[in-house]
Amino acid sequence: MQKAWVYEEHGPVEVLKLTNFHCPAPKENQLLVQVRAAALNPIDFKRRQRPIFPSDFPVIPGCDMAGVVVGKGEAVTKFKIGDEVYGNIQDFNNGKRLKQLGTLAQLIVVEENLVAEKPECLSFEEAASLPLAVQTAVEGFETAKFKEGQNVFVVGGAGGVGSLVIQLAKHLYGASCVVATTSTPKVDFVKQLGADKVVDYSETKYEDIEDKFDLVYDTIGESKKSYVVAKDEGVIVDITWPPSHPRAIYSSLTVSGQILERLRPSLQSHHLKPVIDPSSPYNFYDVVQAFRYLETGRAWGKVVVSDFPSQLH
Repeated sequence: MQKAWVYEEHGPVEVLKLTNFHCPAPKENQLLVQVRAAALNPIDFKRRQRPIFPSDFPVIPGCDMAGVVVGKGEAVTKFKIGDEVYGNIQDFNNGKRLKQLGTLAQLIVVEENLVAEKPECLSFEEAASLPLAVQTAVEGFETAKFKEGQNVFVVGGAGGVGSLVIQLAKHLYGASCVVATTSTPKVDFVKQLGADKVVDYSETKYEDIEDKFDLVYDTIGESKKSYVVAKDEGVIVDITWPPSHPRAIYSSLTVSGQILERLRPSLQSHHLKPVIDPSSPYNFYDVVQAFRYLETGRAWGKVVVSDFPSQLH
């Protein structure tokens, strides 16, 4: 048996319980991974609060992880025992059912095509913070068919996705100008991420922004308001469903280890840096507190859980 965080009904964070749970066995194309760190995402608590995706109880939450391969199925060819890997284990493609066994457990199983080798330059905590957010960030640019030399307006520049969108825009997609919104305490932080200009949303309304943009990348679902800063021919990407403005395009999520492999050079050159909230990492036994903080909406970057117990029970 292993330790895992489980809920058996939808509801607030109090439905989460730490319990003993069976250890999974990998199928032919799966890896068995000992989790060393995991990151929390809004989808984790939204899924817990209400039945967004079909799933049987009990559910172990969590999409992102970094860890060590300790077992594998017969069809696995890319990885061996002892390899350090990271990835988003939940395949959101094609409306599939999500795994009951998420990443807030000592041992998880994941298809080998969903993970990548962890770059040596990243800690387990840094690697765990990236997959779902960076896959989402990349997908938005692909959806928009973003071209080098275009400008971009990022709504929510300090968040888990927004902080990566800024960096990708500057260093991978060749944006000519990056403008991002955030709250007053985070203005300097967003500038340090690479934004050419930061808009404090407590002081400036969208209607007061004179510049217009080729891409409005809305990470918090405000496209019903933020659309006004788009050029007439500009693209508005909204990563929340459903988009709140008819012009906005919903950017879904392609989950693939190949996306992480593509970003390896940017990570190794430090042009793309993980952004972890200063409160992190939370201890494995403090998952409830970590979720409480995430659900305030005040996180800077990603909330990460670490110090997973190494001994099984």
